[in-house]
Amino acid sequence: MSEQTPNGWERKLLETLATDALKEQRRRRRWGIFFKFVGVAYFGVFVWAIWSGRNPDGAIDGSAHTAVIEVQGIIATNASASAERINTALRQAFKNRGVKGVILKINSPGGSPVQAGQIYDEIKRLKATNSEIPVYAVVEELCASGGYYVAAAADRIYVDKASLVGSIGVIMDGFGFTGTMEKLGVERRALTSGDNKAFLDPFQPVVPGQVEFAKTMLADIHAQFIDAVRKGRGKRLHETPEIFSGLIWTGSKSIELGLADATGSVRSVARDVIKAETLRDYTERESPFERIARRLGGAAASAFFDQLAETRYR
Repeated sequence: MSEQTPNGWERKLLETLATDALKEQRRRRRWGIFFKFVGVAYFGVFVWAIWSGRNPDGAIDGSAHTAVIEVQGIIATNASASAERINTALRQAFKNRGVKGVILKINSPGGSPVQAGQIYDEIKRLKATNSEIPVYAVVEELCASGGYYVAAAADRIYVDKASLVGSIGVIMDGFGFTGTMEKLGVERRALTSGDNKAFLDPFQPVVPGQVEFAKTMLADIHAQFIDAVRKGRGKRLHETPEIFSGLIWTGSKSIELGLADATGSVRSVARDVIKAETLRDYTERESPFERIARRLGGAAASAFFDQLAETRYR
């Protein structure tokens, strides 16, 4: 067997390296095409998410229909049932000449009295300028506290006999850790300017004067809630000592108390009351990106996407 010359093995090595480099180049090209495809797909999803979140089904086309707006979950600034989202949907519905009535589809335990009050006020404002468009609240499982605050602005409230309705009250809750800190040997050091700057600090003993002030503040907000319910329900409300105590009732009992008007579902109210059986969803939906941002938190999401952009364009 002849011995391979140095030129032979060098040539073979170069051929092997060239072949491997070509394979690697092809592999990178394939991955490049793949990632470009993924990028285009993500961009398409992004555009679709923005469009679907901002453009409800109720396009201004003039055809008769019932507008449906969901009030789902906690009513809060950054939630899907924020005043900004609900009020935007309401204005969109009232602008459409084909809307024969608006249904607020409610399944909410309540939330911020400020957000609920803003929705209540916007419903009243829109009804005052568009009296021919009725607004009905249809309760699913739960319509409590701020959820009922919103419902009280409707012309009529429909429930299921097993729905839970009411909880007309205000709560401020928290925890006290003074005993735990003593057991752990932890000392609280809080420097303030102003006697009440550390108002109801959970790491300090309760100050009776601050508790009384908090109760007065809650009573004021409660009175606003009661006033809204009385104005919204009018003579239909059968007041009892318990009705504004924070208790909650079944749908059938809420009808007896005048907190609701009758049993009904979204479809039955659209069909039998509004007389426009076609339903169109006007709910302002969160895009997937907004959901991610809300879960991560505003600051964390901002930092994440800033870093993502920096990495991409670096």
